[in-house]
Amino acid sequence: MNKFFSWPLGGDQPQHHRAKKRINLALQGGGAHGAFTWGVLDALLEDGRLEFDAISGASAGAVNAVMLVDGCLRGGRDEARKRLADFWRAASVDGSFSEAQRHMFERVFQANPLANAQMKTWMQSMGGFLTPSDVNPLNINPLKSLIERFVDFEGLRRSGRDIFISATNAQTGDLKIFHTPELTADAVMASAALPLLFRPVLIDGVPYWDGGYSSNPPLLPFLQTSGSADVLLVQLFPLQRDNLPTSSREIVGRTGEIAFNAPLFAELRALAEVHRMAEEQPGRGLRTLRLHRIALDDGAEPPSDPASRLNNKFEFFETMQARGREAAQQFLAAHFDDIGSRSTMDAAVEADEEYARE
Repeated sequence: MNKFFSWPLGGDQPQHHRAKKRINLALQGGGAHGAFTWGVLDALLEDGRLEFDAISGASAGAVNAVMLVDGCLRGGRDEARKRLADFWRAASVDGSFSEAQRHMFERVFQANPLANAQMKTWMQSMGGFLTPSDVNPLNINPLKSLIERFVDFEGLRRSGRDIFISATNAQTGDLKIFHTPELTADAVMASAALPLLFRPVLIDGVPYWDGGYSSNPPLLPFLQTSGSADVLLVQLFPLQRDNLPTSSREIVGRTGEIAFNAPLFAELRALAEVHRMAEEQPGRGLRTLRLHRIALDDGAEPPSDPASRLNNKFEFFETMQARGREAAQQFLAAHFDDIGSRSTMDAAVEADEEYARE
C-alpha cells in the first residue's frame, strides 16, 4: 500500500492510543467556502484517527489539498494544521498581502461593495460584458505568490504521494488531471482560474480554466490507486435550496451551484456503474469505492447569499472553519466505525436523485 502520510514520532503523535484507519480525501472547490474544508481538515488532523492515502481537489479544494500535504510532509499533523491556518489568515483581505495585492484582491473578489447597488448586482451577474482583461488588466493573481510562499512544490513532486488536481481546457472543455509529478503553483492556479476573473493559465501552451467545470472534485482517479478504498468527499455546493431564487443575484448564484455540482454527479453515476459491473461480474476484479461525505449544508442551511463565496474577510473564514470543524466531528462520531467496512453515501442513489432533480 502506498502510504500517503507517515506521521513523525515524538510530540506530533496523539497522546492516546486509538485505532487508526486510512481514507482518501476528495475536496470540492467553492471559493471562500473552502474555509469550511479548512475546518474539516483541522478537526480530522486534531482527532488523529484517520490517516490519508490519495487526495484530490478542484479550485479551493486544490489549494487546501496542497497545503495539507505540504504541511504533513514537513512536520505531520500539527504542522499541517498550522500551515492551513496561516494560509487562510494570509489569504484574507486583512492578511499579509502588500497594498497593491490587497487592492487587486478586493477588486477581484468584491470585498468592498460598489457605491451603486444596482451596478454591483450587474457586476455579480456573470460580470456583464466585462472580461478578465477589463477587471484585471495586469493579470495579477495574488494567490499564486501566496501559494508559492507556503508550498514546496519540488518536495511535493518528489514525495510520490497521489495528488490529483483538476483543471478545464479552455479551448476544448476537456478535463485535465494534474497528477503529483506535474504539480506546480501554475497547476493549482489553473484549477482555481474562474474565467470571469482571471485569464486562462497557460501550461505547456494549453490554456486552462477552473477545474470545477469538469471535475469537482475528481473521484474516478481513486479507482486507479492502490491504497484505501474509502473516499471522504467534502462538498461545498449545496445539493438543494429550500427557497426558489428570484433576484438576479440569487438566480446567477444558484445556476452556478448547479453547474459546479454537475461534474460531481456525473462521476457518481460512473462510480455507480462500476459498482454494478463489479457485482454482476465479480471475476473481473474491478475496484470499487466506499463513499462518505461531509457537506456544508448537512444539518444547517448553507450561506444564503451565493456571493459569500467571494467574501475574503478573515472573520467569515473563521465562521466557515468553525462549521467545518463541527461537521467533521459529527461525521467521526456517527461514521468512524463504518470506514473500512461500508459506504455511508450511495453513489447510485445520489446520482438518481440528482437526475430526478434535473
